[in-house]
Amino acid sequence: MKIVFSGGGTLGPVTPLLALKDVIQKAHPDAAFVWVGTTKGPEKKLVAEHDIPFFALPSGKFRRYISFWNIIDITKIFIGFFHSIVFLWHEDPDICISAGGFVSVPLHWAAWFLGIPTWIHQQDVQVGLANKLMTPMAWVVTTALQESVPFFPKKKTHWLGNPIRAEMTKGRVSRARKIFKLSSSLPVVFATGGGTGSLKVNQMIAQAAQHLDGVCQIIHLTGKERPQDMVEPMKRQFPMYKAYPFFTHEMKDAYAVASLVISRGGFGTITELAALRKPAILIPKPGHQEENVAFLEGAEAVVLLDERTTDGNHLAQSIKELLSNRKKMKDMGNRLHDVVPPADQRKALELFNSLTNSS
Repeated sequence: MKIVFSGGGTLGPVTPLLALKDVIQKAHPDAAFVWVGTTKGPEKKLVAEHDIPFFALPSGKFRRYISFWNIIDITKIFIGFFHSIVFLWHEDPDICISAGGFVSVPLHWAAWFLGIPTWIHQQDVQVGLANKLMTPMAWVVTTALQESVPFFPKKKTHWLGNPIRAEMTKGRVSRARKIFKLSSSLPVVFATGGGTGSLKVNQMIAQAAQHLDGVCQIIHLTGKERPQDMVEPMKRQFPMYKAYPFFTHEMKDAYAVASLVISRGGFGTITELAALRKPAILIPKPGHQEENVAFLEGAEAVVLLDERTTDGNHLAQSIKELLSNRKKMKDMGNRLHDVVPPADQRKALELFNSLTNSS
């Protein structure tokens, strides 16, 4: 049995599929996995950590506005379609599974053309354009949120919840303190701008650190594509500030030791925070992430900050207020867990088996 996962450009479409891989592999130890991603995205390194062969296929990106680049990218998508046919013919998979990302579009179109079962998973509150383009060809659609089900064809859509990697629940505070050289006397704030890193969020976190000396320790995941010259002086000036360009296995321990998490509004990260009941300050990227976080703020499950009106001083003040109110942080974590439940693993496996048995 062979499964082709696809997605990339960011880690958003990647983490739920890695979680689904664990579920499938436990039930089908002989299963083989292949990943199709982008040429420059951060997913290649993470996929390699899970010993999955990685292939990059050409693909374009449709924009929801008039642009000259749409013409070029339409051509790329069709080139990607023919590359995908050759790839799938050679790999002969039993199923293709995606959680979004434009690299998946030509691949799933080609899978439909060849009669290979396809499964797409919708994470965000707002349905992504890539998933809209793949939905007519999909055999099954699953959603992270029950509220998203009505946006897809009723007969083939299931509310599943969002898969989370079992590894993320196995972090240890004692190990984290050794890895990151942390003191046990101050709370820890884990801050990340997403898989590729957000320059805006990185700047805010670095600025906030100047106002948090003696208040907390900071683990800052900057993103491997972002310049480190901004954070290096901060590391020298404030020993409680720790900055790193990229995490793989260290992520679970950063979560475990964190009293509070600062992040973007990608649904993969939100799901991990929900499963771990972590209180969070979310600074969404303009667009679909804003809808994700606004939905959660409405449930009083997170604190929302707007990157267009927030600076480092405001962020530092929000951090201080939350760290001084343990009850509020605990309540936020519990509400987040209730609003974003983890995926039903048994149901996920039933869907997988029904698709592969029918192919």
